[in-house]
Amino acid sequence: MFNIGPTELLVILVIALLVFGPKRLPEIGRTIGKSMREFRRASEEIRDEFRFDLDAEDEPAPPPGTPKVIDGTYEPTARPPHEDGSPETGSSAAGGA
Repeated sequence: MFNIGPTELLVILVIALLVFGPKRLPEIGRTIGKSMREFRRASEEIRDEFRFDLDAEDEPAPPPGTPKVIDGTYEPTARPPHEDGSPETGSSAAGGA
């Protein structure tokens, strides 16, 4: 991540030990670990949110005439008109009373 070798890490730890002392060093380590864990969790949540939004945009639209489901019930869809242009009704055109 930071491209730090073992020698550089050892020098950093010795300097931190001299500056903060042996009693505060474990506390500082825990605080840094918690901060990095929280940062990683937040960045994963943001990444997942972007993936979800991108996946939702990639879904194709349903074909025309597909009924829509709203609150567990089907919403009626408009029926295509007859070949002569008149709207379709429930009765047949040949045997109308």
